[in-house]
Amino acid sequence: MIVDSHCHLDRLTLDNLDIPTLDQVVLEAKAADVSHMLCVGIDATNSPVVCDIAEQYDNVFASVGIHPCDVKTVILEEELNALANRPKVVAIGETGLDYYYSKEDMAAQKESLILHLNVAKSRQLPVIIHTRDAKEDTLAILEAHACRESVGVLHCFTEDLDMAERAIDLGFYISFSGIVTFKSAKELQQVAKTIPLDRMLVETDSPYLAPVPFRGKPNFPKHTRQVAEFIADLREISLDEVATTTTHNFFQLFNRASKA
Repeated sequence: MIVDSHCHLDRLTLDNLDIPTLDQVVLEAKAADVSHMLCVGIDATNSPVVCDIAEQYDNVFASVGIHPCDVKTVILEEELNALANRPKVVAIGETGLDYYYSKEDMAAQKESLILHLNVAKSRQLPVIIHTRDAKEDTLAILEAHACRESVGVLHCFTEDLDMAERAIDLGFYISFSGIVTFKSAKELQQVAKTIPLDRMLVETDSPYLAPVPFRGKPNFPKHTRQVAEFIADLREISLDEVATTTTHNFFQLFNRASKA
């Protein structure tokens, strides 16, 4: 089985994609051997929605947090803790630093990231990190504020091998999305080929970033299989090894998620 470690099932509905129901999305994922999904919160409005979705399905989990591009919608520590009390919440985030889209909010992003890390530490929950064009600041904050007992994952990783290895040294996992399948992603493919398999996760970030051969189309959790297959070919190992190891890694990291 394969786990989609990062998706946005609520966006499938909000973006009015041509799908009948979330039930079908979940069933199609299962048919592709994608057995579990983590539905990720990005702001104070949608975090309760992803919790509602997770509570509808035994094999869907939730995280709650504020995306760095949404830090204008400030969340207080007590609000984040209240969201984290929902029964299917297994992580804090996504949070992080994005200097590509929101460089003008650098100070607010750093403050928000530290808040999320502190809540994750206090609740002993892993944290989901978004990072883009913010390598050194991200690593510095993780080194200063992350907790090795809960750690987390750098999701939809697009940075260089040096960042991946330094994050792994801090105890973090690295997650690859459909971007790794793009022809232009040669440096990223080298990262996926090089890092230890026991520190790797796979994801879709759906409904965005569909892998080849679906690039440019809406993405769905079932396409996690294409990401896993590409990485298996890249590393010259079996799909079963990638699937088994990344699934083990998921439940090792998100240890409040049940395999049932």
